[in-house]
Amino acid sequence: MTDHAPDTTLGDAVSAFEPVRRQLFGIAYRMLGSATEAEDIVQEAWLRWQSTDRSVVRNPAAFLVTTTTRLALNAATTARARHEVYVGPWLPEPVLTADDPTLGAERNEALEVAVLMLLERLTPTERAVYVLREAFDYPYAQIAEVLELSESNTRQIAHRAKEHLAEERHETVSTEQRDRLLQAFVNAARLGNLEALEALLAENVVALSDGGGVVSASRRPVVGRDHVGRFLAGIVKKGGAGFEVVPVQANGQTSLLVSLDGAPYAVVSIDASPAGIERVFLVVNPAKLGAFA
Repeated sequence: MTDHAPDTTLGDAVSAFEPVRRQLFGIAYRMLGSATEAEDIVQEAWLRWQSTDRSVVRNPAAFLVTTTTRLALNAATTARARHEVYVGPWLPEPVLTADDPTLGAERNEALEVAVLMLLERLTPTERAVYVLREAFDYPYAQIAEVLELSESNTRQIAHRAKEHLAEERHETVSTEQRDRLLQAFVNAARLGNLEALEALLAENVVALSDGGGVVSASRRPVVGRDHVGRFLAGIVKKGGAGFEVVPVQANGQTSLLVSLDGAPYAVVSIDASPAGIERVFLVVNPAKLGAFA
């Protein structure tokens, strides 16, 4: 860290904060899977930055990252309890990434819905270490400082987190292959071709619908090629001609924005392996679709 000149004005505070705002959001979002909560964390970090004696802060960016990460750690602990009583499956709130594919990160890690879902299974500390290391390429020494851990312990946590994710993650496919599957998926659904739709699905495919108890959605995971095929075909039939489907860049991958009579109805994304579509994620909770209105 280098010495930082005394900073006493609001303008100086803004000048130091704005260049790292997107990164702070990216950290909080990956930790929480919620754009709304991530914005709250960033706002709280800003308020703390305003009330801090900035003249003694040698590295504003490091201070803000530390503050944001610790706030997100606390929020992740309470969020886990909320998710356990959530009505139906909980899915991350989708974010548009066409203009900022990595949400301020060095690497496009922990942004896809499938990976964010896996991060939910880690402890908040494991999640923080993974995000700072894999998405933002922070040195272990700096992560240790942020989380008030020893460097050796931080390395062990990072190794453990990666092992946990590797155990849960199936073999993936390229972006191009996944996009082709998604397009074929759309075509089969539009035509109501159940046989073609089921041919794209892996045998043990799972469909997860997040309605949050606000709108009609399956409150249990739908499992298996036959069941998922019929479930998706039923949704398409129900929407009929009122559905409009357009591709969008959400969470760093091509997803589908489904509108019904001009209003956002769902954001659909898939997770795929060489065996086909492994998981279908349908976010229909209106509270999570605000960015797509």
